[in-house]
Amino acid sequence: MYVSSQMQFGTIGGGRLEHMAVAVAREILCSGKKAALLDVPLGREIGQCCGGRVEVEIFLMDEATRATALHADAQSRLERPAVLIFGAGHVGRALAEALAPLPFATSLIDSRVDELAQATVRVVHHLTPLPEAILRDAAPGAAHVVMTHDHALDFLLTAEALKRRDARYIGLIGSATKRVRFERFAAEHDIVTEGLTCPIGAGGSGDKRPELIAAFAAAEIAATLTG
Repeated sequence: MYVSSQMQFGTIGGGRLEHMAVAVAREILCSGKKAALLDVPLGREIGQCCGGRVEVEIFLMDEATRATALHADAQSRLERPAVLIFGAGHVGRALAEALAPLPFATSLIDSRVDELAQATVRVVHHLTPLPEAILRDAAPGAAHVVMTHDHALDFLLTAEALKRRDARYIGLIGSATKRVRFERFAAEHDIVTEGLTCPIGAGGSGDKRPELIAAFAAAEIAATLTG
């Protein structure tokens, strides 16, 4: 876990122990000390019941350690599963917001400047007239979530994702009726639809609010990519 004067990256499990460790780390930053060692009983004194003791070593990072940590963080980001959201409308933006804090490399893709401008800046934005090119270039094992402003484009992108045969999740927004229509389209083009999730976020029991669709869809995607 890394701690700065105003931010924190990573965790040692949360709770009172982590709160104490963060406070001591910031004391080190203010005082100019180099290190500290916390020896904490995991009992009722700090509101925990697991028992035992834990030692937490806290030290000021030098330049070499900081460079190593940054490299490890960058490598970790490269290894994160990719989630490609095609369509930056209300649900697409809400899904990007829901996925932003999760350990995935999430991208939001659209051809419309105004829609992307309203989206969270915590995920990668791709402004492109050819979203299918980004889909074709995606790494194996990615999640592809299709929710554009155009049904024909939805069908094109979903078909492209299915033809890859290496996606870990393929989701198409819509209703049971839209799925039937896509199944018919797929049959006409000899596309196997095994593995397609449509509608996405079905656990929401039909609630059409973007934030709730996004929450349930994010849970589906996370369960698939981490399962």
